[in-house]
Order: sequence, then structure tokens, then C-alpha cells
Amino acid sequence: QLVESGGGSVQSGGNLRLSCTYTRGNPSMAWFRQAPGKEREGVASIDDLPKTTYADSVKGRFTISQDSAKKTLYLQMNDLKPEDTAMYYCAAYFSGGDRLDRRGYRYWGQGTQVTVSS
Repeated sequence: QLVESGGGSVQSGGNLRLSCTYTRGNPSMAWFRQAPGKEREGVASIDDLPKTTYADSVKGRFTISQDSAKKTLYLQMNDLKPEDTAMYYCAAYFSGGDRLDRRGYRYWGQGTQVTVSS
């Protein structure tokens, strides 16, 4: 089970930290987002090395991290822009392929809404 939290409404340039708690450990997890009328897109992923991967649109602004002891995945989002507005989902159980491709993940949370106003 994956449960996201931390979403909200902020102004452009603001920061938010999303959290995703999980019940079973998994070394490969990711954050995705989906804006109305758009496809779900990968934002950031992390594995057990840990190696991180980011979408070009968030590089330098977002940071993914994981606290295995707390069974929590995080996404620190800085310098938010209106185009970051979306429902954000965490995903787990990566089966292979592109780590930012939603088809590679088996389990999903219910999402948390992020709204950035200009």
C-alpha cells in the first residue's frame, strides 16, 4: 500500500515536500504526475544504489530521496512553476525498462494534488 501526502497550493517560486509511505520495502520507486488532459509522466526515480533519475523539466529543482527505516519516499520540490500543477503519484515495484515509464511499475498510490499559481 502506498499513501501520498504533502500536496497543496503554492505560488510560483514556492516549495513543497511530498511524502509517500509504504508498507513493504522496495528499492526502486518513483514519482509521477498527471495534469488534466495529459498523460501520466515520470518525474523522478530512485533505486537502491541509490541512483536517481529526473525528467528534464524538473532537473535542478526537484530531489527524490528515500528513508527505508521510515518506509517513506520523498519528493522535495523547489522553485515550483505553474506547469508543475498536477496530481502526483508514487509508484513501486519496478519491473524493468525506462525508470520514468509508468508501464514499469506495478503499484500506485492514490495521488496528492499540487497546484501552483502564477
